[in-house]
Amino acid sequence: MILLQVNQLKKYFAADLILSNIKLEVQTRDRIAIVGRNGAGKSTLLKIISGQMSHDGGEIIKPKSVTIDYLAQDTGLESTLTIWEEMLTVFAPLQKLEKHLRTLEVKMGDPSLFENQASYQKLLEEYDQLQVDFKEQGGYQYEADIRSILHGFNFTEDDYQTKISSLSGGQKTRLALCKLLLTKPDLLILDEPTNHLDISTLTWLEQYLQGYPGALLIVSHDRYFLDKVVNQVYEISRHTSKRYVGNYSNYLKLKAENYEQELKQYEKQQDEVEKLKDFIAKNLVRASTTKRAQSRRKQLERMELMDRPSGDEKSASFRFEIERQSGNDVLSARDISVSYEKDHPIVKNIDFNIYREDSIALVGPNGIGKSTLLKAITEKLEHVDGTIRFGSNVTIGYYDQQQADLNSNKRVLNELWDEYPLKPEKEIRTVLGNFLFSGDDVLKIVSTLSGGEKARLALAKLMMEKSNFLILDEPTNHLDLDSKEVLENALIDYQGTILFVSHDRYFINRIATKVFELSRDGLTEYLGDYDYYLEKKFEMEELARLELQEKMPDKRVVIQEKSSYEQDKEIKKKERQRKRRIEEIELEISTLEAKIEENDQLLCDPEVYQNHEEVQRINEENETNSEKLEALMEEWETLHETSG
Repeated sequence: MILLQVNQLKKYFAADLILSNIKLEVQTRDRIAIVGRNGAGKSTLLKIISGQMSHDGGEIIKPKSVTIDYLAQDTGLESTLTIWEEMLTVFAPLQKLEKHLRTLEVKMGDPSLFENQASYQKLLEEYDQLQVDFKEQGGYQYEADIRSILHGFNFTEDDYQTKISSLSGGQKTRLALCKLLLTKPDLLILDEPTNHLDISTLTWLEQYLQGYPGALLIVSHDRYFLDKVVNQVYEISRHTSKRYVGNYSNYLKLKAENYEQELKQYEKQQDEVEKLKDFIAKNLVRASTTKRAQSRRKQLERMELMDRPSGDEKSASFRFEIERQSGNDVLSARDISVSYEKDHPIVKNIDFNIYREDSIALVGPNGIGKSTLLKAITEKLEHVDGTIRFGSNVTIGYYDQQQADLNSNKRVLNELWDEYPLKPEKEIRTVLGNFLFSGDDVLKIVSTLSGGEKARLALAKLMMEKSNFLILDEPTNHLDLDSKEVLENALIDYQGTILFVSHDRYFINRIATKVFELSRDGLTEYLGDYDYYLEKKFEMEELARLELQEKMPDKRVVIQEKSSYEQDKEIKKKERQRKRRIEEIELEISTLEAKIEENDQLLCDPEVYQNHEEVQRINEENETNSEKLEALMEEWETLHETSG
C-alpha cells in the first residue's frame, strides 16, 4: 500500500531555492534514508512531509487514514508528569475503553437489569464488541510495551516515578523518542534519532526498528545505523532527489557505478559529436559531399546532448601531518582516578598503555566518564590521582566535542591566523579553503558559526598543530557524511597515534586498531575494530554466565572450572530450558485466552446472564485470567529478548 507520494516538490527560503523537483514514494514497511550534505534540505523535506512547514510547489498525496508522526532532532520531552504517567498518555483511549469495560461489568452484575432481556442482551453485545476492540488494540500488553521500550532506552523501574522536568536534555530527548515509538504510526519520521544515544541503546533501537510494523523515513549521519535499518536511500543533491535501492553501503556502491557509467556515455557521445562536426566542417563546401554533410548536421541538431555528469560536490580536503615522530611508548597510565570533586571519582582504577601508531577507540555507556578521562590526559582537569607518563617527543593535539574554545568574536580568518602570525594570509586562506571556508566565509564571526562549521574550523586548527598524538572527543559530531569520510581517510593516512571517543560505529570500524572499554570496574582492552570487539565481548559474557560460584560456610568463593565441552553443554542446556519455557508460556497463554473467550460466550447465554452471581463470578475469573495473561506476555517478551 502506498502511504505517501511526493511529486515535483519545490521550496524557497526567501529568494534562495532549497528544494526542486523532489520525488519520493513511501510504501508499507519501507525503510527510507534521506542523505545529503549539511544544508541540502533534508530536515526541511521532513518538516514539509510531516506538515510542520509549507512548500512552494508540487504536491504531497496521502490517504486520510494514514497516520504520520515526526520527531525533529534534539527535541526534548517537556512535561510536568512522571516518566510512567507521560508514557501512559499515549494509551489514554485504551485506558478509557478499559474503564468503560469495568463499568459494563458492574452493570451486568446488577440483578434489576435481568428484568429487561432486550436491554441486557444489548449490553452483552456492546461488552463483547468492546472486549474484542480492547484486545485487538493491545489492551492486555500496553504496559509491557512501555516497560520494554523504556528499558531499551536505559530507563529502569526506579526511574518511572521521576518527574520529567528534573531530567537532563539528553534524557528528555530519549523520552521523546520513547513516546513516539509507542504511538506506532503508519509512517514514522525521524530526524537524527541516534543523537544522545550510547552504543548499547543504538543497537537496541536498530533491532526495534527492523521489526517496526509501519514505514520509516529517517535522516541520520550514523552510517552503521543506516546500514542496519534502511532498504532505500534518497539522496538530496543540488536541490533534487535521486533514489537508490539498498542500504547506505549499497547506495555508495551504486552511486559510484552510476557516475562511471554516465561519464562513459557522456564521453562516447562527445566523441561522436566531434566526429560529426569534423565531417561537416570538411565536407560542407564540397559539391560531391554537401548533401552528406547537411545530413550529418541535421543528425547533430536532432541529437539530445547529455550534460557532463557531475561528481561529488566540493568536499573538504586535508591531511594530518606530524612535525616529528614520538618514541615507541606514547602514554602509560597507572591506577588513574578522576573526579570533579576530590572525594567523588568519576572514573577509577584505570590502567593502560598506548604505543606509537596505535589507533584506539574509547567506548562505554553515556555518563561512564570517557570525555572525563580524555580531559584528565590533556590536563583539563585538576583532580587526578595515579600517574600519567608520556613518552619522548610526544606532542598532543586535542579535539573537544563541545568546541569550547570556539566562541570568540574573532573572524574565522583571524581565529587561525592569530595562532600562526608568521604564515602569509594566502596560506591561511588556502587551509581554510580546504575546510570549505571560501570567499566571505572567512570573514564570519566564529561565535555565529553552525555546529558543522565550528567542527571544520576546529579540525583546521588541529591540522595546523602537526601533533604526533591526536586525542579526539566525538570528532564526527556535526559533520555530514562526506566530511566524515574525508576525516576518516585523513586519519587512516596519519602517521601518528590516535585516542578517540566516538559513538559512530562505522567510524570506529574504519579507524580503530584497538578498543578500550570503560566500565565501573575499570578498563578492558580489545585488539581489533568495533565488530571484533563486539564478537569478543559476547564470547566473554557467555563464559561469565557459565561460571558457577558457590559460597562455602567460611564465605570462601569456589569457582568451578569447566572444560570447553562442559561449557558448550551448559549453553545448550540453558537454551533448551529457555525454549521449553517459551513453549509452556505459549500453551498457558492459549489456554487463558480460550478460557476468557469461553467465559465471554457464557455471558451471552440467557441462562447464565440471568444469574447475577454467576455473572459476577465469571467477570472476576476473567479479570484474574487477564492479569495472569499480562504477566505471561511480559515473561515471554523477556525470554525472546535474551535469546541468541
